Amino acid sequence: MEFIVKRLYPLLFISVLIYWGCEEPKEEDTEKPTVSITSPQNGSTVSDSITITCMSSDNEGIEKVELWVNGVSTGVTDNTEPYSLNWNTTTHEDGSFTIIVRSYDLSGNTTDSEPIILTVHNTPTEVTLWGVVYSVEDTDSLNLSNNGLTGTIPPEIGNLTNLIYLRLSSNQFTGNIPSEIGNLTNLTELWLSGNQLTGSIPPEIGNLTNLTELWLGGNQLTGSIPPEIGNLTNLTVLRLDDNELTGSIPPEIGNLTNLYNLRLDYNQLTGEIPESICDLNIDWLSSSYGSQYVLFNNKFCPPYPSCIENYVGNQDTSDCD
Repeated sequence: MEFIVKRLYPLLFISVLIYWGCEEPKEEDTEKPTVSITSPQNGSTVSDSITITCMSSDNEGIEKVELWVNGVSTGVTDNTEPYSLNWNTTTHEDGSFTIIVRSYDLSGNTTDSEPIILTVHNTPTEVTLWGVVYSVEDTDSLNLSNNGLTGTIPPEIGNLTNLIYLRLSSNQFTGNIPSEIGNLTNLTELWLSGNQLTGSIPPEIGNLTNLTELWLGGNQLTGSIPPEIGNLTNLTVLRLDDNELTGSIPPEIGNLTNLYNLRLDYNQLTGEIPESICDLNIDWLSSSYGSQYVLFNNKFCPPYPSCIENYVGNQDTSDCD
């Protein structure tokens, strides 16, 4: 009997192998998942960060759902019911966006939801500054010079994008010039002189290509004159005097061929004066402010450009080679 069993072992092993080899392969899953957006509703207006919810199901299970905006994946996914996806609309400009949710099942099949259109609107219609509410659409001039205003200039001022004149001179403002001021691309006059502003001149000021007058004198501004100043080719007045500016005059200043009033005196500007300053149409000899004061009391090193060599005034050259 034992002999017979031992003889049967190989036959049983072969039978198992034959059975496994003959087993029918599992049928490939080609059934796609279902997915639909449940909120927000199509046509909604949204702002800030929002949550997009959806339903999705599949015969074998859902691996994940993914948020797509205007045909581009946001990388935002969720793999747990109820499915919700966060979208930060502040990273986009105002406008209309096509939203879909793509569902992935465990077999790699995908389905896109029916798209919805959402309107992003993050730009405020009103701005409150110094206790007064201003309409973004209707405010084109803000003249608050000599009002004894204190504190910092709030970044929200950059929302008043229809401003043409912004005059805040002769107050007691402190802190930095907000970079958001570069949003005011319709400005023709920017008056911030006679305050106690500190920090550097923001390079975003180069966005204000419609400026004709820029008054920043009489503050405590530090750092260098940004080369972006050369973008302001409509400037007729550039007043940076009586600050604590350092570094050299950027050669881009030669782009400002409409200037007739330039004051850089009483700073700590150094280095050689760029030859491009002679491209300006300033009559140094007959300057109504006195040509000797335009560059006076800095640390400019000779040799000086020929157009102004007689008009540099008093300079501290102790650090010059």
